[in-house]
Amino acid sequence: MSKAGPQVLFALVESFFAEYLPCQRGASVHTIRAYRDALKLLFEFVSRRKDRDAASLEISDLDADTIACFLDHIEANRLNVAATRNCRRAALRSFFKHLLRNDLSHSLQFTRVLAIPSKKARQQPATYLEADDVRAIIAKPNRGTADGWRDYTLLLFLYNCGARVSELTGVRWDDLQLVPPRQVRLRGKGRKERLLPLWRETADALHQLRGKTTRSDQQHVFVNRHGQPLTRDGVAYILGKYASAVAAQERPALMQKRVTPHVMRHSCAVALLQSGTDVTVIRDYLGHASVATTGRYITTNLQMKRDALETFWTHAGIEPAETKPWKPKPDLLAFLQSL
Repeated sequence: MSKAGPQVLFALVESFFAEYLPCQRGASVHTIRAYRDALKLLFEFVSRRKDRDAASLEISDLDADTIACFLDHIEANRLNVAATRNCRRAALRSFFKHLLRNDLSHSLQFTRVLAIPSKKARQQPATYLEADDVRAIIAKPNRGTADGWRDYTLLLFLYNCGARVSELTGVRWDDLQLVPPRQVRLRGKGRKERLLPLWRETADALHQLRGKTTRSDQQHVFVNRHGQPLTRDGVAYILGKYASAVAAQERPALMQKRVTPHVMRHSCAVALLQSGTDVTVIRDYLGHASVATTGRYITTNLQMKRDALETFWTHAGIEPAETKPWKPKPDLLAFLQSL
């Protein structure tokens, strides 16, 4: 085996992550990390399949059959759902398009990989919490402590803004305006920015949290006790801790739900929908690329379906009403006779 083969593959992988994604596509750090994880899993799978070290893999090892087997592997062995499989496939498609642009000698091999179809994924109804459940969770932190006030503010902010966890962990003090008009600047997927209004309660909580900050050079709003920005796992732990406490003490029904930061995002969307907010406004509020994504919450909300059914039943006139039978009046008959 010549050294040229592995070196060519490594050079293309390096140019994909060092030049193409950040410079030509302007991909975010989160996108680059997701693509990195997909390729890492692929190379580990291929090295086991070929019984060779990953450093010795060549472009010819990445054929369509191998890629198809890898996609089946992440479903069957790693127990990923079809949606995750499609996300991995999307990352690999981007990489193989890069290979196609830079290595035409293997164009037929790359084209066959790109022809692998996506798998139809079953969309599950979005899990969300009713407003009473959310209020119970937000009220749970001990606001008499610094950590408790941070947790209270974090939970309030999550519900107020329907923010993704990456948007929340990235919020800086410079992104906030805590005097009227109270608002925050969030940076979402694809480096898209949006301005969202803040409740007075959220702005007041953030203002007090700012006063509890010990370091003057602290830029991020939500940090751990070491002054470092909270991670995804940190936010999930905080939310899960209070949700479990509420479920154990006050609302046993919550034990049947896995409350994650994204569930709070769904809960915000459903609350907006129940308040009569137009779906296009909710789309912009949540930072969705398409209104079709936002429409998912309409199919999720069972109460709105019940209300629609009751309205339909009333207007359909199926239910018998206690009314007297209609009898024609003489003047009506005279009118008809005159026609």
